[in-house]
Amino acid sequence: MKNYLMLLMFCVTSAAMAQSGFGVKGGINYADNGEMTYSDFSNAGEDILEGGESKMGYHFGIFYQMNILGFSLRPELVYTTTKSSYQFNQKEAEYKVSKIDLPILVGTKIFGPVKIFAGPSLQYIVDNDFEGFDLGDVQDEFTIGAQLGAGIQLGKIGLDVRYERALKENEAEFMHNLNGSDGLQRVDTRPSQVIFALSLDL
Repeated sequence: MKNYLMLLMFCVTSAAMAQSGFGVKGGINYADNGEMTYSDFSNAGEDILEGGESKMGYHFGIFYQMNILGFSLRPELVYTTTKSSYQFNQKEAEYKVSKIDLPILVGTKIFGPVKIFAGPSLQYIVDNDFEGFDLGDVQDEFTIGAQLGAGIQLGKIGLDVRYERALKENEAEFMHNLNGSDGLQRVDTRPSQVIFALSLDL
């Protein structure tokens, strides 16, 4: 019995290793930084300002994928830049966030080369910059979100689209004069985003 168990473990391990490997990926993304809050010092109130306009960002990184028993486990290490713009006194200001993402995705094929996948996405903010403003520190440098997507695998080339949603807001603060009143504004550094990616198995 012991020999059979060892043989079974060897077969499972060999099958996993035979269908595992590293790859590289890159692509574009569109982030929704959402609404901006404004605290007016003159009346001690808080208003919700109009949401930002999504602009094209980019990402690139590496991944490792292990396929076994019809499922795949795919951790990724990705550098991501998201961009959006806001209007202040009829002037446009670009908001840019640079971060390191670590999605950990579980997937399966549903028919032919088509696959679906989902999982948590860890984030570490490297830098955030708001054009023309002195932006304060973010609430949390580390946050967690979730990704859900679908893709096609054609040999060593993969194409996928996914949606990422933050599980909580992660705001940064800055001072701004709006309509003649000084106030403290907050912008969310953990936006939801749509991600288009091209990958290559090595």
